[in-house]
Amino acid sequence: MIDETKDRSFTLAERLHENIEAIEKLRQDNERHLSGKQVAIERAARALGRPATLFLLVGAAVGWIALNLVLAATGREPVDRPPFLWLQGVIALYAAMTTTLVLIAQGRQVRDAEHRAHLELHVNLMAEQKASKIISLLEELRRDLPEVRNREDPVAAALEEDIDPKTVHVALRSDGKPKD
Repeated sequence: MIDETKDRSFTLAERLHENIEAIEKLRQDNERHLSGKQVAIERAARALGRPATLFLLVGAAVGWIALNLVLAATGREPVDRPPFLWLQGVIALYAAMTTTLVLIAQGRQVRDAEHRAHLELHVNLMAEQKASKIISLLEELRRDLPEVRNREDPVAAALEEDIDPKTVHVALRSDGKPKD
């Protein structure tokens, strides 16, 4: 005799694996369509977001200040006198470039997140429609079976109805939720 529990869990595991593969394929497809410039910008933004970059930046600034103070203390001409205007300019340029890189990378990530949210909304609406149809069919079957007592079920009747996304949107807006 075949153990149906094992059979069902194997099928569920297979489905889960297929879903994971499908999601990864979607992510890879999105990345495949990126321009070379976008890929370079995102790599640079990821590199700048590492702890090593922070340590390198702090080390370089401390080294620059130390070098110029040592030069001044030994009577030689420092490259950048205090208040270290060259260092400030380099750090300001670095900050502007880092900010721009991060904003560009986040812009694409926001677009991708909006696309995924839109896809999730469609899937959720489809699942809701399927659930409503299943409830409707079960209620119809219950009414048609002679051995099942026919009774009114207001909850099932309410769940049979499809949810209108516009009605949900209006209800969320009137509930005191933040408005966009």
